[in-house]
Amino acid sequence: MIVDAHHHVWDLSVRDQDWITDPPMGAIRRSFGVADLVAVAPEVTRTVLVQTVTVAEETPEFLALAEEHEIIGAVVGWTDLMSPAVGDALAELAEGAGGRWLRGIRHQVQREPDPEWLCRKDVRHGLTRLAAQGLVYDLVIRPHQLPAARRTAAALPDLPFVLDHCAKPPIAGGGSSNEWAEGIRSLAAHENVTCKVSGLVTEADWRTWTVADLRPWFEVVLDAFGPERLMFGSDWPVCLPAASYGEVLNTARELAAELTPAERERLFAGTAVEVYGLS
Repeated sequence: MIVDAHHHVWDLSVRDQDWITDPPMGAIRRSFGVADLVAVAPEVTRTVLVQTVTVAEETPEFLALAEEHEIIGAVVGWTDLMSPAVGDALAELAEGAGGRWLRGIRHQVQREPDPEWLCRKDVRHGLTRLAAQGLVYDLVIRPHQLPAARRTAAALPDLPFVLDHCAKPPIAGGGSSNEWAEGIRSLAAHENVTCKVSGLVTEADWRTWTVADLRPWFEVVLDAFGPERLMFGSDWPVCLPAASYGEVLNTARELAAELTPAERERLFAGTAVEVYGLS
């Protein structure tokens, strides 16, 4: 059994994706649907469909896709955490069509200019509403935001956090690996945090990366979280400028080759099943 804990879809005829307008992203400047994923991921039995834009309408659309496609076992959507009515918005999503598939919320914290955004009082209030609803919060952050994530995870021990893309380590250079590694270890000290082994190829040099380039970064998260708190995610189709779906999956397998069968089962299925409540 393989669970892909992190992928996206989008339809450019419904709305634009302004983050793929630059020429380097030309390879993915088209629509991607669930059928496209199924065609390239025949070994995958369940997936987690994750938010792409901070638009409220996207989440109900994703919940409808989960109702339609058996492969989607959970949706991580978006709602305004800073709204005083965040609890009502979450309840409306859960009670609406396909609401049974809503398992988490994500916000593009990586784009927030305030490195302490996660520590804001209104954000923390929104996160407490997620915990009350039994939902998960996906963290999409950069290394300099790891300290705020750590303090937030410590302040909200009843809320499960999932770190997306290993906090986007500076694999291709231009950043401090020590700062990232220290932040990862500090965040992993909190048992309510798990981590997706995802997005590494897009943080590396798209043209020249090798598995050996990724291994030191993988070993940091493996040591920090342990295999029981890691989960595989493809980050398809965002990965495509750097690697095909098959290359991403095979790379994860190679990185995990020395794990025990039970540990690999956690990485490729068990952790995601547990965290996102997949059937």
